[in-house]
Amino acid sequence: MERRPAARLRARPVFNARAFLHSLRVAPRVADYGREETIFTQGDACKHVMYIQSGGVKVSVRSKRGREAVVAMLGPGDFFGEGCLTGQPFRMGSATAITPSVILLIDKTKMMWLLHQQPVMCNRFMAHMLARNIRMEEDLIEQLFTSSEKRLARALLLLARYGKQDKPARVMPKVAQATLADMAGTTRTRLNFFLNKFKRLGFIEYDGKLPLKINSSLLSVILHD
Repeated sequence: MERRPAARLRARPVFNARAFLHSLRVAPRVADYGREETIFTQGDACKHVMYIQSGGVKVSVRSKRGREAVVAMLGPGDFFGEGCLTGQPFRMGSATAITPSVILLIDKTKMMWLLHQQPVMCNRFMAHMLARNIRMEEDLIEQLFTSSEKRLARALLLLARYGKQDKPARVMPKVAQATLADMAGTTRTRLNFFLNKFKRLGFIEYDGKLPLKINSSLLSVILHD
């Protein structure tokens, strides 16, 4: 019996939130942010849910003593600022662009309508929230049980979008060394030590300045026990 050739798998189309919202006549406000520019600050009023069209965002929390903790690093296709949907009157943390970014701001009333009336947006939002919860659990486990070296390797791979549906980028976004050190939970001195070690082992291409180029062999740092 002659076998038919296997059907080719089609890549899942990229979700264009801006076009989707315009098709529903829900026009979000579009804002451009430069690298290290503040999107919102801890204590600001909650009025919008935000969607990253392009770029990257750092979400952090600052204690009363001034100590900052990075709680999430987000990229294209991610939502943030969703606390307004649960009745939070003020932002519980701060959001900063880690690279030039285009952000869609969706009014919380319109977002509630979309979640109730539009299955496409609801499914997209729920998938994001579930994935982010899993990632936050992984981050917590890493902070408790994983070395700074592995945390840095994971941070670099996340910035390069490894494990995402879109094609990973060898050149990571240009972020500040202080931000990268925060992501890895280490000091800038240790950060430079690990970066030079990764360079020596051929995991990255690094000339002492960011951004750097990431080789897929960096995955071995995470997989090796």
